[in-house]
Amino acid sequence: MLEKLPFTTLSVLDTLAAGGPMRMTDLTRTEQVSQPGITQLVSRLERDGLVARRPDPDDGRAVLVHITEAGLRIMRSRREDRTRHLAPLVDRLTGEQRRALADALPVLARLAELGRAETGSGAGRPGVGGR
Repeated sequence: MLEKLPFTTLSVLDTLAAGGPMRMTDLTRTEQVSQPGITQLVSRLERDGLVARRPDPDDGRAVLVHITEAGLRIMRSRREDRTRHLAPLVDRLTGEQRRALADALPVLARLAELGRAETGSGAGRPGVGGR
């Protein structure tokens, strides 16, 4: 399953890994994909065992899309690959540049959190998305 996956597939998996289960309508908004497009993508991810649909405990008419352990393994593997690629590059920075990068990380994490909240990821779920 570690073949090259399309960006949209990886984006959906990353969104679910970072923000937890989401409704299809929220995924449509965060991923900027049409409703038919996200339905088709989630169906394919579900068939591949990377996500699962489960009833929303707060609304019996809705379903939540959850990332599975297999989906999490893919995300961990990709993160490890990025770390292996970036670590030697960071090693080539000066000490001052590495400190500047480290100092910027909390701000970049907050920026990503704000972006998720702005697009509706985690909206209405305590502790997720920051709204």
